Amino acid sequence: MSNRALLEVIALDAEDAIAAQAGGADRLELVTDMAADGLTPSRETFASIRAAVDVPLRVMLRLTDGFSAGTHDDVEALVRAAAGLREEGADEFVFGFLDDEGHPDLVTVERLLAVISGCSWTFHRAIDNAADRDALRKQLADLPGLDTYLTAGSARGVDDGLPTLLAEAGRRSEPGYEARLLVGGGLRLDHLPALRAAGLDGFHIGGAARPHGWSGPVSADAVREWREAIDA
Repeated sequence: MSNRALLEVIALDAEDAIAAQAGGADRLELVTDMAADGLTPSRETFASIRAAVDVPLRVMLRLTDGFSAGTHDDVEALVRAAAGLREEGADEFVFGFLDDEGHPDLVTVERLLAVISGCSWTFHRAIDNAADRDALRKQLADLPGLDTYLTAGSARGVDDGLPTLLAEAGRRSEPGYEARLLVGGGLRLDHLPALRAAGLDGFHIGGAARPHGWSGPVSADAVREWREAIDA
């Protein structure tokens, strides 16, 4: 992969993945059930997408809606799912959980890290719902494999979170701020000039790649429009 800015696209199946790659996506986030904001896909879905494209795949690890890992049984099921995906060949992941007070759920995160040891991973938009995002980043700073935060800067989306994103872009040399910011969550094309000017180089789209909504597939043309705008 070149040093160009990263464009990550959500894919639900092999059809999505093929279109996203054709449009210029650098990486895919694999999920199922967008009604629950993206849950863990099956091993079979991962395998079919892996066979269809050659771009990196980051697989969502989440079995319940929201940013809680759920019950003890939910966590055990999630650990089993992660192990199964590793056996299937998955080597990049997306996850992140908060406790009832909005602090990072390190117990669950570390359970998963034990299963995906050696893999790169993204801490997803749980950061936008954290009680203290600065404290969260410093708590997670030394976790192995963490190289990305998927964030809108705010739980309400990029419109509200833009000032936070721009401020954090200027802190890349500080402890806890080295991981890449992957901007997603209400991201629009008109946000790109300010984000690119601040040096941000990671962008994540889901619905924006689907002209007919989540009931329709990813459009290679829609992805290409984003690719061209990011590279402009």
